[in-house]
Amino acid sequence: MKRSLTVVIIVVLVALFFAFDLDRYLTLESLKQSQQDFAAFKTQSPLLVAAAAFVAYVLVTALSLPGALVMTLAMGALFGLLWGTLLVSFASTIGATLAFLVSRFVLRDAVQQRFGDKLKAINEGIARDGALYLFTLRLVPVFPFFLINLLLGLTPMKTRTFYWVSQVGMLAGTLVFVNAGTQLAALQSLSGILSPGLLLSFALLGVFPLLAKQVTAWLQSRRVYAKWQRPAKFDRNLIVIGGGAAGLVSAYIAAAVKAKVTLIEAHKMGGDCLNYGCVPSKALIKSAKLANQIRHGEHYGLNVAAPEFSFRKVMARVHDVVSAVAPHDSVERYTGLGVDVVQGYARITDPWTVEIKLADGTTQTLTTRSIVIATGARPFVPPLPGLDEVGYVTSDTLWSTFAEMDSAPKRLVVLGGGPIGCELAQSFARLGSGVTQIEMAPRIMIREDIEVSELARDSLSADGVEVLTDHKAIRCEKEGEHKYIVVEHDGETRRIEFDALICAVGRSARLKGFGLEELGIPTQRTVTTNDYLETLYPNIYAAGDVAGPYQFTHTAAHQAWYAAVNALFGDFKKFKADYSVIPWATFIEPEVARVGLNEQEAKEQGVPYEVVKFNNEELDRAIADGTAHGFVKVLTVPGKDKILGVTLVGEHAGDLLAEFVLAMKYGLGLNKILGTIHTYPTLSEANKYAAGEWKRAHAPQGVLRWLEKYHAWKRG
Repeated sequence: MKRSLTVVIIVVLVALFFAFDLDRYLTLESLKQSQQDFAAFKTQSPLLVAAAAFVAYVLVTALSLPGALVMTLAMGALFGLLWGTLLVSFASTIGATLAFLVSRFVLRDAVQQRFGDKLKAINEGIARDGALYLFTLRLVPVFPFFLINLLLGLTPMKTRTFYWVSQVGMLAGTLVFVNAGTQLAALQSLSGILSPGLLLSFALLGVFPLLAKQVTAWLQSRRVYAKWQRPAKFDRNLIVIGGGAAGLVSAYIAAAVKAKVTLIEAHKMGGDCLNYGCVPSKALIKSAKLANQIRHGEHYGLNVAAPEFSFRKVMARVHDVVSAVAPHDSVERYTGLGVDVVQGYARITDPWTVEIKLADGTTQTLTTRSIVIATGARPFVPPLPGLDEVGYVTSDTLWSTFAEMDSAPKRLVVLGGGPIGCELAQSFARLGSGVTQIEMAPRIMIREDIEVSELARDSLSADGVEVLTDHKAIRCEKEGEHKYIVVEHDGETRRIEFDALICAVGRSARLKGFGLEELGIPTQRTVTTNDYLETLYPNIYAAGDVAGPYQFTHTAAHQAWYAAVNALFGDFKKFKADYSVIPWATFIEPEVARVGLNEQEAKEQGVPYEVVKFNNEELDRAIADGTAHGFVKVLTVPGKDKILGVTLVGEHAGDLLAEFVLAMKYGLGLNKILGTIHTYPTLSEANKYAAGEWKRAHAPQGVLRWLEKYHAWKRG
């Protein structure tokens, strides 16, 4: 109601302005004809005339009416350079701020709600550099000031920032035009003021803040590098520290564009994903899944049978899979691609120099224009009393520790209820372990919606996992050959005996031993970087798990592109890392895959949304495969088919998610997915059916009623 009233008042005032032909008074000819009359009024009542002129100027500017320039000239003619400048400076700024506030009050919420995703980058830019850009625009009268007022009202810029920047930024132009007004009698036309030369001068003046920003950045860079001696020439264009996903992709890109690049890896090529994470865990999951299917053969019309297998052979297969994938990330392959691969321990000694301790004890020193830190992460081991005494494995060490075992640990404790803990708990339970999973949070997979967590818990419990949520590990104890973990729940403690314990409570970035502390590069849980993945030193970048904010192989590779390209070509163009569409999956059964927002995140962030859901119980292929569980849940903008986020639970959810990732990346809505042919019978039809659920929920009921009448009329 208040917005509508405001709009009505503004429309009425503008209409009255033109209805009474008031704009005829705001022309140069009218001003020159009335100059003597205004001067006489001023002589009789100087304060009254000054106040009236001030208020009129504020109203003209606030209502975005034409004539502000002529009024500026009038102020100069009536009050001279000093008082004219003072009056115009404050009146124009107050009027501009009122226009800014009206635009914000009437339009901002509606515009941000409708185009918020498209305006996200603009909003972030305004929050970061808005004052600078407003100042630049205010210095250049080529840009219509009334448009600047209205458009910035739609952004999150603070009112006080808008006011003081406008006051300062418009001062130069105000002085020029007020001074011109003092010579009003000599002016024949407005072009006498707005000459091409003057506009060019203003344009050049407007460039100064941008140049100042560049100079400031240059000075900051000089200050950062002040205590270091830059080499006269460099051995390499790029040195990459770490041979995991981020490091491999960075080195590959550099070699592909013919840069001279060295990749340094201290241990195994391929990093955590190949050797300890994604690859071995998925091999284990596959064997465990097959064992589970054999155990439930009756579900497929087969005789019930207990799976017979050697755990040692299962673990041997895991290592065989790693060996089969390893050539993709090998020294030989990358050497063939043009990468200089060095196996050793790297330490950055200055912003352009890396010292490498080789296996034979010798040291190699290389200089480079740029460095990419891609040192990855390691499992976090909690400071649990008695843990070292009882012994434990992590997602890194279990593959070698368990490889020599003839059977899976009889009693296994998995500490942690995140994706890694859930995958390992389910797999070992299916391979014969009695598994107890301990999670201190109220539920496992806490980042997912509650219904997803509950479904995951039910699935793990069905496989024999005892899931203890809201249980805090207190300490570990050992009595002879017996090992225990003590947990607390609702004020009571419980003692759980185990044969093996897996710590799966998260991963921490590898930050020590690379020279970061000596260089003063800020680190918290990860290396601190800006939007371009630059550290404190603009030529040193970080990518992958060591940089965060995600610890996925695919995001590490994604970041590596930005780090490598910015490192090699940043003198010409830098690219901000884009995290707008990040998918991930947890490979329990049923798989859980997600991209964008889920419901709990949308609620936390106050994002309006609608939900459509398709249950896989209705999917023909899932019924035939005996995997008719799970769902497709899509969050959309209210009333629109634009996708905000998707959660898939079910067989091959991680694979099926790709269609939604593509749709979100390129702005395709559910109508496009619905209009795409999906092969029958496949699991991918679930995506189309979810889109169909949205279409049914948004069917135009009024049109359908008219169509019903039309068809009835056609039947006679």
